[in-house]
Amino acid sequence: MLDLGLDKLALIGAVALIVIGPEKLPKVARTVGHLLGKARRYVSDVKAEVSRSMEMEELAKARQQFQEAAGEVSETLHGTFQEAQAGLTDNWTADPSWQPTPYKKPRKNWRVRRSNVPQWFKQRQGIKRQVQSGAARVARHRPKTPR
Repeated sequence: MLDLGLDKLALIGAVALIVIGPEKLPKVARTVGHLLGKARRYVSDVKAEVSRSMEMEELAKARQQFQEAAGEVSETLHGTFQEAQAGLTDNWTADPSWQPTPYKKPRKNWRVRRSNVPQWFKQRQGIKRQVQSGAARVARHRPKTPR
């Protein structure tokens, strides 16, 4: 790489001033500046393109490894499923007299009110846990008669 210090740049400026002349030096300096800017942008574009292509290669490799791992997992799961299915069919065919019991939907007791609040919480908070009949409520709230 070029090692340009302040003294070398001053020497190059003095030679350019003598060779080009003071009238044309600012125009030449602007042109050189524009050319250096274009060269730097071109170099940065090339670096970015190279880094993008390297990232794409790495992503392609990672994708291929992921697909291979997914294929291995799929094969393992398929094999395990086949073994389990074979074991179930062997056990099922071993006793042909066995019949599964049909599912019977449980009957709800519609007279009992169901609640989402647990019983222990109701007991701790002092909330009523059972439903009272109408007669029991009337008897509970009836004013007491003096004897």
